[in-house]
Amino acid sequence: MDISPNQSSTQFLTPDESAQVDAALLSSPEKFLTRLTISSLRILQHIAKEYDVPIEDLTAKQIINWFEIDAKIRREKGVEEAFLKW
Repeated sequence: MDISPNQSSTQFLTPDESAQVDAALLSSPEKFLTRLTISSLRILQHIAKEYDVPIEDLTAKQIINWFEIDAKIRREKGVEEAFLKW
């Protein structure tokens, strides 16, 4: 598997999507969970692409492994080289 660094700033929620969530008739905790779910979808789509599998075929082990690899990249090469920028 090749984990390539993300050279551009990844947005997990577009401004339009964020506005849609803001406009939804949801409580603040529900809006937070909605944003988290949309962001999680984007990350899972990226992981599935890296493993070259359909998203529904991803396993917990693959997801954990991907996070370990991304964390290692962040530690060894810096936050800008990792996919997740935190």
